[in-house]
Amino acid sequence: MRLNSDPGNVNDNGLPPSDRLPRADSRGAPAQLLRTFAALRHRNYRLFFAGQLVSLIGTWMQQMALAWLVYQLTNSPLLLGLISGIGSLPMAFFSLIGGAVADRVNKRRILLTTQSVAMVLAFALAAMTGAGWIRAWHVAVLTAFSGTMMAFDMPARQAFVVEMVGKEDLMNAIALNSSIFNSARILGPAIAGVLVATFGPAWCFFINGLSFLAVLVGLLLMRFVPRELERRPRGVVGDTLDGLRYVRSNRLVLGLAALLAVFQMFGYSYNVLMPIFARDILRAGPQGLGLLMASGAAGALVGALLVASLGSYPHRERVLFAGGFVLVGALVAFALSHALHLSMAMLALAGLGGVSVMSVANTMIQTSVPDHMRGRVMGVWALVFASSAPLGSLQAGTLAQYLTAPVAVLIGAALTLGGTTAAMFGWRRFRKARPPDPESACSG
Repeated sequence: MRLNSDPGNVNDNGLPPSDRLPRADSRGAPAQLLRTFAALRHRNYRLFFAGQLVSLIGTWMQQMALAWLVYQLTNSPLLLGLISGIGSLPMAFFSLIGGAVADRVNKRRILLTTQSVAMVLAFALAAMTGAGWIRAWHVAVLTAFSGTMMAFDMPARQAFVVEMVGKEDLMNAIALNSSIFNSARILGPAIAGVLVATFGPAWCFFINGLSFLAVLVGLLLMRFVPRELERRPRGVVGDTLDGLRYVRSNRLVLGLAALLAVFQMFGYSYNVLMPIFARDILRAGPQGLGLLMASGAAGALVGALLVASLGSYPHRERVLFAGGFVLVGALVAFALSHALHLSMAMLALAGLGGVSVMSVANTMIQTSVPDHMRGRVMGVWALVFASSAPLGSLQAGTLAQYLTAPVAVLIGAALTLGGTTAAMFGWRRFRKARPPDPESACSG
């Protein structure tokens, strides 16, 4: 059975009518606030929202604790960047297949499987660390398994959103997803900083394992109108190739994917260097690392809520490019800072700018592609994300090893500035290009 074969129709999007609350009146400040959280009128999305918030807090606790653990084990910026990048490499190999599977298979079942695997991996990491067996190569192997899981999780998760809320509330739901992610980035590292300093990193990994129960329960409680599984004449490989052909012929999607690659490789690569700034430059220890990561998340949360409140704002590209320039300026100031509070403020600005770019780009792509291609297009999105993230981590770690961490951030900011400027001047050409017909694009 398929969750939904035609999620674009809000009045028949696979949801029982009783699970959709009325839309808010469009007048007054309270109504504006309600529009900011419009996707929460859908029961299924409320379950998703709550489960993800709990689970992502655990995920960010693990991210912070794992970065600290790897740097303590290796004392090498290069290995810190390399191990961080290993997690994204399997996505480069499997995300296209994951996107094709997401267009063919019940997406809720995919997510139940991937989240269960992630829970087991977190418990394994906790056990090995608590027993004192953990080594850097163990972390690399577990990270690679996690990346393989994410290759199937990410396209399914992205394409699943429209099945919960319909196209009418899709942009709002995407922005609220960013707000969940970044709320967790505030709470998770702050909690992890205290736990790592007091009890060690193993407790962070164990709590992350428990947190997956929230998202699993939420997925099981969702209600959808059953539909027949759509039969496809072509196999997974054929569907995968169709997705690549469609993206190649869609200049808007291709341009946004290229911009994502630049941001992932150079604009966001500073994240892998946070333990170096916290320990060696700012002398702030693991609690300072938690504060730095939480500051970036706080700014990103503000940015996500601003995007969620835009509604039908017609000039989204202005938000896209403004966010890029804010990120660049904040990274330059952060690289030059030797004061913890100034660094925290600059990371907050970087978070605001970065999430504005990601949320708007994601929305533009998802609202510009046909429903039956969405999983495969998001598979390409995941591929770009996965291919550029390890390269970004590796280049940042290498530059920090042979130059310094601040110089690595400055070089990344300069390259991000170049990419953002080039995209801004080329935007008119992308915007005027007509979206391709899916059938002709796939057969070309």
